[in-house]
Amino acid sequence: MRYEFIITGAVSEAVQAELPEVASTTYPTGGTALFGPVEDEADVLTLLARITGLGLSVVEMRQLPD
Repeated sequence: MRYEFIITGAVSEAVQAELPEVASTTYPTGGTALFGPVEDEADVLTLLARITGLGLSVVEMRQLPD
């Protein structure tokens, strides 16, 4: 299963280094998309907590097709 998290603003190299399991790209309507594989719902919640713990604001998250 894969998930995408849309956040406001850009992601620094230091923040990206803290989230090695996800890739990032500029989101077409602004912000940044972080996306990658997750094992289960608990993994999604852990990743969400890590993202917000780094001071990033998540505006949307969704499961991606495999």
